[in-house]
Amino acid sequence: MNNWHTESTDRLIKALARVKTEEECYALMEDLCTIKKIIDISQRLEVARLLSQNKNYLEITKQTGVSTATISRVNKCLEYGSGGYRLAIDKLEESED
Repeated sequence: MNNWHTESTDRLIKALARVKTEEECYALMEDLCTIKKIIDISQRLEVARLLSQNKNYLEITKQTGVSTATISRVNKCLEYGSGGYRLAIDKLEESED
């Protein structure tokens, strides 16, 4: 168990998992995070999606406006992380089919 897995973080994850609609998710995210943080998180997911499509750093920077340092961090998570990005990308692709 990671040291950041606490009763509070468990409750947050349970709350996120139980959100049913996009509108509910928007409402929760707007209350939990600043708009800037939501945009940052969404950009990271987009970077992960583009990396999984084998786009290079220059293409990703031009398309998203994120720094190469952020792209590198996301890439490390894709390669060595817990699989969260891959799971999210796969679920999004499934819903688009």
